Amino acid sequence: MVRVWLLVVLILFYNGFPLNGVSTNVSNGPESVSIGAIFAFKSVIGKVSKIAIEAAVEDINSNSEILRGTKLKLEMKDSNYSGFLAIVEALRFMEKDIVAIIGPQSSVTAHVISHLANVLQVPLLSFSSTDPTLSPVQFPFFVRTAQNDLYQMTAIAELVDFYEWREVIAVYEDDDHGRNGIAALGDKLAERRCKISYKAALSPDASRAEITNLLVKVALFETKILVLHVPGSWGLTVFSVAQYLGMMDTGYVWIATNWLSTVLDTNSPLAQEATDDIQGVITLKMYTPESELKKKFISRWSNLTSGNEINGHPIGLNAYALYAYDTVWLLARALDAFFKQGGNISFSNHSQVSKLQKGNLHLDALSIFDGGNLLLDNILQVSMNGLTGQVRFTLDRDLIHPAFEVINVIGNGYRKIGYWSNHSGLSILPPETLWSKPSNRSSINQKLYGMIWPGQTPEKPRGWIFPNSGRHLTIGVPNRVSYREFVSVNGQAVTGYCIDVFTAALSLLPYAVPYKLKPYGDGRTNPSGTELVALITAGELDAAIGDIAIITNRTKLADFTLPYIESGLVVVAPVRNTDSGAWAFLRPFTRSMWAVTAVSFLVVGTVVWILEHRLNDDFRGPPRRQAVTILWFSFSTWFFSHKENTVSGLGRLVLVIWLFVVLIINSSYTASLTSILTVQQLSSPIKGIETLQSSKDPIGYQQGSYTLNYLINELRIDESRLKPFNSPGEFAKALKDGPHKGGVVAMVDDRAYIELFLSTRCEFSIVGEQFTKNGWGFVSTPSSAYFLSAFTAHADIVVC
Repeated sequence: MVRVWLLVVLILFYNGFPLNGVSTNVSNGPESVSIGAIFAFKSVIGKVSKIAIEAAVEDINSNSEILRGTKLKLEMKDSNYSGFLAIVEALRFMEKDIVAIIGPQSSVTAHVISHLANVLQVPLLSFSSTDPTLSPVQFPFFVRTAQNDLYQMTAIAELVDFYEWREVIAVYEDDDHGRNGIAALGDKLAERRCKISYKAALSPDASRAEITNLLVKVALFETKILVLHVPGSWGLTVFSVAQYLGMMDTGYVWIATNWLSTVLDTNSPLAQEATDDIQGVITLKMYTPESELKKKFISRWSNLTSGNEINGHPIGLNAYALYAYDTVWLLARALDAFFKQGGNISFSNHSQVSKLQKGNLHLDALSIFDGGNLLLDNILQVSMNGLTGQVRFTLDRDLIHPAFEVINVIGNGYRKIGYWSNHSGLSILPPETLWSKPSNRSSINQKLYGMIWPGQTPEKPRGWIFPNSGRHLTIGVPNRVSYREFVSVNGQAVTGYCIDVFTAALSLLPYAVPYKLKPYGDGRTNPSGTELVALITAGELDAAIGDIAIITNRTKLADFTLPYIESGLVVVAPVRNTDSGAWAFLRPFTRSMWAVTAVSFLVVGTVVWILEHRLNDDFRGPPRRQAVTILWFSFSTWFFSHKENTVSGLGRLVLVIWLFVVLIINSSYTASLTSILTVQQLSSPIKGIETLQSSKDPIGYQQGSYTLNYLINELRIDESRLKPFNSPGEFAKALKDGPHKGGVVAMVDDRAYIELFLSTRCEFSIVGEQFTKNGWGFVSTPSSAYFLSAFTAHADIVVC
């Protein structure tokens, strides 16, 4: 028995692991594995990330359940805000046995180092390089372990759309991170028919004088919605200058990206002067759901930061610290899986780099990490619960469930007014409560709590004022040929009903609207309303007024005011006046009605004769007399003047019913004849649009009208049947000539035009019912908010 136990001990000692699956802490990997980290230690992000990364490495090395005895050996380098130093330190790392690098902090530096990582196959895990153009297609070894700025810009675009603003001014740092972030914002705003009206770029080392000069220029624009996308190192200086220039007063809106929430969390409380400068600002903060892990780490933070203070205050915990901590754990779990799969830490020389042996740079020392691809695959396959919630990558290599808190800076702190998530948009509910429900992005479900805006006002700013630059709105008007009563262009003078409505509405506004009217059209044919609206979308016009129908395809191009004229398509056709004459008494009934009535009289007379002639002497006599009696009795009932008595019960019943029918026929005849003799009667073979659809005759329409597309696309009328005309005179001639003389059988046009056309032409009339319902409105770009508000605020004046 002793020999058996001795043999077991020898086997355990020799193989380094127990039999029968008994657990042990002996590792399958090396004793230690080296990882690097590059960021600016003194930056807002760096000072907290350094503490979080060191804490994560300590926790991992003291945890026997991960890496099974292999220790993480961390080497951190301070880039000191310098992209050059960050690149140099990355090269130094790659001369050593570093299997992965945490960082760099800057997106600009990440673009450069990612090229090196691609060649040397060393994964880069960055928790702060959020530039959306750091694509996994171009940089496969770059792994972003925080939220992509693409989602932050989507959140800002949805905020702008939620508050019904249409233009913003972007103030940003002029580097890769700033430019690419603002480009993403422009794309997301365009999806919501908004835009960036001006891009104000500041150099990466902007001085107070440069910031002042730029904001003075920005203050001259009409747009007062400003998005600030700058680094936290000098972002507060921008607000200080804005406060000095009066740009933090009522009417302005400032939306800061998450750099501001990072500064507030890290350096709180700020100096009173800095706090006063940012009152009413909106900012975003990367959302991390509440969990036990997070609560425990928050409770540890004061101990981790003891001895590290900022201006006498402890360093605050920001979201980047949580992502930095999770990044280290993510890498540790990937390394654990890497070693379990038999991965080895080995490096080999690059064929091209080995040729660079000359010089003092020692580039030939750079080597390829042989297990880089396997480690990268394991990084992307990690699924864990961390301080920031569930950590897992999508197919696009972004973290799942991107979400932000929407924050309003008030007093000495800030107030959370809601959340944004890629799943549910803007909401007052925490995003994790909605992830299990179907996505609902309808406007009614987009909600935020109330805001306190710059100037300490709860009233939402309209987001624009009239510019000091003196720029006038360029408003297009159709240069019409027909129906010039609505819009008439005579040289520089533009008159008409539509112009009168426009000027009447403007006169009610409490401010002046500088504008100039620009005719559109050659003056020989009516211009297309859709083409006029397209010019607004193209940016050639700010707005358009006139007889512009509000139809579906136009509303997709631009925004319309409320309709000031209700209208719709109708059919107009020649009508014939049916004069009263000698034979007018026959017109109340049709021929078939007269025939039925006559037959009815004969049938009733015959039935009464059959029932009465055996009992009643009035219905007896020679055949000739009986035939005359039948005819006389029948027709005398029309005037209730019959003299023959009925004695049989059935005969009397038939006579009572018949007299009631005669009463109805007589009343109808009398009413119809009276109408014919007293009211002018107009008739047409065309009964409405249904008659035109079923026929093959040509139909007329007004040149430049939307009628053509409607008849072809909606009613499926062949285009060869449709003829355009430019003037009311042409309409009238074509209708008089008719289809047999080269004219048309009917015209289809907007009711407003037709009523004006018929006011002087009684030989034509509207036939059938109006078969569409729309109206006329004025139109502008979504960004010309003050133009639209003029008519929204005074809708009671412009709607007819």
